[in-house]
Amino acid sequence: MKISNLVDQKDYRQIHRQLNKINHLASTMAELSDAQLQAKTAEFKERYHQTHDLDSLLPEAFATIREAAKRVLKMYPYDVQVIGGIIMHMGNIAEMKTGEGKTLTAVMPLYLNALSGESTILVTPNEYLASRDAEEMKPLYEFLGLSLGCRVSDGERRIEPEEKRAIYQKDIVYTTNAVLGFDYLIDNLAENATKKFMPDFNYVIIDEADAILLDSAQTPLIISGAPRVQSNLYELVDNFVVTLKEDEGYSLDEKREGVWLTSAGIDEAERYFSVEDLYDSKHTELVKHIELALKAHTLFENEKEYVVRAGKVCLLDRQDGRILEMTKLQGGQHQALEAKEHVEITPNMRAMASITYQNLFKLFKKTAGMSGTAKTQEDELIDVYQMKVLQVPTNNPVQRVDEPDEVYLTLPEKLRASMELVKKLHATGQPILLATGSVELSEIYSQLLLAEKIPHNVLNAYNDAKEAQIIKEAGQYGSVTVATSMAGRGTDIKLGEGVAKLGGLAVIGTEKMLNKRMELQLRGRAGRQGDPGFSKFFVSLEDEIVQKYSGKKIEKYWRKHKDDPPNRPLGARYRRIVQNAQVVSEMSGESQRRLVLSFDESVKTQREMIYQQRNDFIFQKGEFSYDIMGLIEKDIVAFLKTPDLDAQAVKRYIFDNLSYTAKISSKKLDVTQPDKLKEILLGIAQNELRKKDKFLKTAVQKADFYRLCLLKAIDTSWIEEVDTLEQLKNLTLARTSAQRNPVFEYHFEAQKAYQVMRQNMRRLALQNLLLSTITVKKDGSLDIYFA
Repeated sequence: MKISNLVDQKDYRQIHRQLNKINHLASTMAELSDAQLQAKTAEFKERYHQTHDLDSLLPEAFATIREAAKRVLKMYPYDVQVIGGIIMHMGNIAEMKTGEGKTLTAVMPLYLNALSGESTILVTPNEYLASRDAEEMKPLYEFLGLSLGCRVSDGERRIEPEEKRAIYQKDIVYTTNAVLGFDYLIDNLAENATKKFMPDFNYVIIDEADAILLDSAQTPLIISGAPRVQSNLYELVDNFVVTLKEDEGYSLDEKREGVWLTSAGIDEAERYFSVEDLYDSKHTELVKHIELALKAHTLFENEKEYVVRAGKVCLLDRQDGRILEMTKLQGGQHQALEAKEHVEITPNMRAMASITYQNLFKLFKKTAGMSGTAKTQEDELIDVYQMKVLQVPTNNPVQRVDEPDEVYLTLPEKLRASMELVKKLHATGQPILLATGSVELSEIYSQLLLAEKIPHNVLNAYNDAKEAQIIKEAGQYGSVTVATSMAGRGTDIKLGEGVAKLGGLAVIGTEKMLNKRMELQLRGRAGRQGDPGFSKFFVSLEDEIVQKYSGKKIEKYWRKHKDDPPNRPLGARYRRIVQNAQVVSEMSGESQRRLVLSFDESVKTQREMIYQQRNDFIFQKGEFSYDIMGLIEKDIVAFLKTPDLDAQAVKRYIFDNLSYTAKISSKKLDVTQPDKLKEILLGIAQNELRKKDKFLKTAVQKADFYRLCLLKAIDTSWIEEVDTLEQLKNLTLARTSAQRNPVFEYHFEAQKAYQVMRQNMRRLALQNLLLSTITVKKDGSLDIYFA
């Protein structure tokens, strides 16, 4: 077997040595009875606990599960699948073409790493794939004595921590990137050990690794809660913004990424809202809402950035057209979209916890992945994740024919040319996948096909529930499927009877994709496992990627000739211009991901310290050891350093933080004798703690009380900090227009915010310890009420 494009000869030589050992063991494993084969798992576990070396077990473990797959699933992994499994065990990304059996490939490294007894997780981009793969592979794992859990959301039903814990304690867990990320954040908001459910992260395989590690990495995961006071300005401001016209009331920048009011727009706003100076500091909220509404109407397009489904604004993943579950825009932008679409305005929630996918997967001891199209971004994957991309040859040669792009001047010309090809191919019965870059364009093509009386299926965010069925039918004789680039990623399109003779599946791309990987993924829908196939992309100079990422000369040419009579496709020069626009788009995407990662560094550092402190408190065994009086004394000393301190301020400090009932005259509060005053304040605090001791009869009760007071202070302060940093990020991004480095500005302000948070945390802990009320219930348990 020949491997081409060898980047790292050493890796491939090691892989082949392992493959030869596995193949050499094949006949030995085939001779074992089922019981003998099943007993291998216990043997491997015992050997691992003696050596703590999984690498030495790899040949036998892979040979074992390979033989088990033949008996249980009636599938025997090919050599190329074994190679993919070895690459993933090494902690790298295996690039395998569509249809090469990545689902079966993953079971080998998952089985091997699960033998350690530590968490072993497979992450997929969507819940359908996680559920499907778990269901298909579960009999194989169970045959070899391993348990499998599948963690996906269960609609509106709330899943309790103990149920989640039971899933995550399985030997192997299949889940999605979103569910895993949110579970991690939720777990680190738990107030006690019984509500913690996540294991220590050990080994993870990421299916469609480029989609998750690169495309999804531009959107941080944010848990929201604790609603703000709801503004009543959203609808009022939306009514104003719809009266404005572009270049009169507002202006957009060249790339249509920024929008602002013109002088005429400012005058109109001052008249509309009856204010004298719109940018006076007392009108800050009004200006903010106008900016949000302007962005909602000019920078966010229905069926591109979002869709309205069941009366709700649902965000779309621009990479594949899927709905971003459990995700909302922050800072009031989501509410501005809801006002624009005239649906119910949901509460604007505070950000309580956040993490990027980059930093989430860095928490694992070993991360691996598989994808059909990761090689083009290998440099970024090495730089950010320290994972190489090793290409795996196809089991059968690729027979797909990839034709050059056709570039047209205008959208109508492109639509006509692509529809002519569709009609020509459909007349022969060849199945067609019409791939679009947005929900909007998929709906346009659907209307065109209806006009031509061509029956078809549409796969986009409006009917993603039917994805599996639509993809199942996409390769049948005469089938026409219109799909956004979600196009059943992770699911094979199998050819119907007689279709191979017609040329296999034809993939017709209707616009240039934002990056080369998306384009290769769509082309890869055809020509699976050596099947014939065909792909061709149609582009116009009106496509978003061309308009946004090509030079002014192209725009000038387009403006000059856009009203000319329809002509033939543009020449090779324009194909190169379109390809260059795609390269610039890719560079822009990478730059954006690096910016998101840079911003998250401050949050990451703070998050790790806070989560570590929480876990120290939650899992501390024996007598709870924390210097409570030291904490109280530190806050008192800090307070006594307040400039211009007087007796009245000291009294206020006592009643706000130490005791509601302390009886002390102002004469005793002599601020000129700080040491004596400190002793008085410490005495008041000690007296309050003694009162609490009357209810806290046992050491366990006292420890639980102290732990709860400190955790509540940490959580309240941390939630405030996360929300502050999220707002700070949005603010500092705006400072780029002032020629400032937004990342430097952000880290500088984040450091100051962290110091303030630590002070607030200490003060809150003080209040929780001293001002809380303890009552005893009839059953003897305690209720604690915090101030």
